[in-house]
Amino acid sequence: MREMSWKKYLGENILEWLLEDNNPSVKYRTLLGFLNKSSDNSEVIETQEEIMKTACIMSILKEQNPEGYWVNPDDMYNPKYRATTHNLLILAELRAIRTPEIEKAIEHIFEFQRNSGHFLIQRPKSEKGKDSVVKDGCCYDGNILYYLIHFGYLEDSRTQHLIKFQEEYYSDEEGGWKCRAYPIDPSKVFPENCYMGRIKMLRALASIPKKKQSKKINEIISKEVEVILENHVYKYLRNTDGTRKEKAGWMRFGFPLFYQSDILEVLNVLATLDVKDNRMQDSIDVVIKAQQKDGKWLLKNTFNGKTICNIEEKGKPSKWITYRALCALKGFY
Repeated sequence: MREMSWKKYLGENILEWLLEDNNPSVKYRTLLGFLNKSSDNSEVIETQEEIMKTACIMSILKEQNPEGYWVNPDDMYNPKYRATTHNLLILAELRAIRTPEIEKAIEHIFEFQRNSGHFLIQRPKSEKGKDSVVKDGCCYDGNILYYLIHFGYLEDSRTQHLIKFQEEYYSDEEGGWKCRAYPIDPSKVFPENCYMGRIKMLRALASIPKKKQSKKINEIISKEVEVILENHVYKYLRNTDGTRKEKAGWMRFGFPLFYQSDILEVLNVLATLDVKDNRMQDSIDVVIKAQQKDGKWLLKNTFNGKTICNIEEKGKPSKWITYRALCALKGFY
């Protein structure tokens, strides 16, 4: 009964809507996620090829400097949402294919990696700079690891060095990874270490094939899942009386999210890990309540106007949000 119940939220003709040709990225994901097509299926391959012809991806690649970066060669993060790491993340989210241009951008990103395996947003100016012991910004590392894996760099020694850093820097006592920017006020949160950052890292680690996860990574994933469940996904803020408080912004679903997160992103990660727990019910209820009468979900949070290309329209029915909502419900039920 529970396994079948998610389909009652599948509105009439919604799959047909998600499979329309005007958004090949969502169509591609729908073919794999809901129609169970294999990656070598001819329609899947054709759809992924169409992704590279979309206006968004073409505009991003058009803005790329011939040397591989976007905007600033010495800063991978600023200006926000237009710099190199943001564009690589968008390309991965849209399921772009690895191309020579993207490979050039990845090589540029690796110039920001320190000898520890960690990434900082400023490109080191000397060998001494590569020895930096500053260890913060697990959201940077998480998003970088996510798109490195998507573009086929999992086995690259530099990616493995990044993963090894995450294993060693992980806090076995408190969970998560320490960051200087979090929390601003420790009395107002439950997790000691950055909650959004841990979501980004968990998403990346969850994308590593199970058979390629080390014992340590497997342990980290298990611990982080439990932290998320303890916080009922989005209730990690602390009231003055010590009770839990929801993160209201996490109920305004968006795509893409960059360093931010929301309920759908977390539920999709948990679905990837095949986690089903009653402590997810509150967040599942939020997803169900947000569904419109026509069976679709709206885009409520957007970075349009800040990124090189706009993705859908705020306040309107969203194929991205609808796809992610259905994935969350399918994973839970």
